[in-house]
Amino acid sequence: MRPYHQNETGDVYQIVQDAIQLDKLARQVSQPEDGAIVTFAGIVRNNTQGRRTLYLEYEGYETMALRKMSEIGATIKQKWAVNQVGIVHRLGRLEIGETSVGIVITSAHRRIAFEACHFAIDTLKKIVPIWKKEFFEDGEVWIEGDFTQLPTS
Repeated sequence: MRPYHQNETGDVYQIVQDAIQLDKLARQVSQPEDGAIVTFAGIVRNNTQGRRTLYLEYEGYETMALRKMSEIGATIKQKWAVNQVGIVHRLGRLEIGETSVGIVITSAHRRIAFEACHFAIDTLKKIVPIWKKEFFEDGEVWIEGDFTQLPTS
């Protein structure tokens, strides 16, 4: 797999169709001055609210998604003293156990990196135009944003 594309500041914001390699992303954005590298992997789980999930499909408005991911990174760099930001989201069909989104935050100190990573995933779920369709044994449903309740059919 080729390297993730880094922008002029060394950050990564990318939409992919292939498996996300979070360890590769972390190595790519890390620098000698980093004292902390915090990673987050969103994984396809086998159930949602008691319904057995078979697989997921992700679609997105790629141009806008990349713009919003970059905005998240810019906000993080304004609010926290982080060194690098990496956000990669996968589109297409994902099986149980596969990574749908990977986030890497590097900084000199762990608290900053944890806070920024938490902000990144929460904000991504709210503003980035990527939608998932969950396929269950008994039907399917489109999910938009960060929902805590799913329709039952």
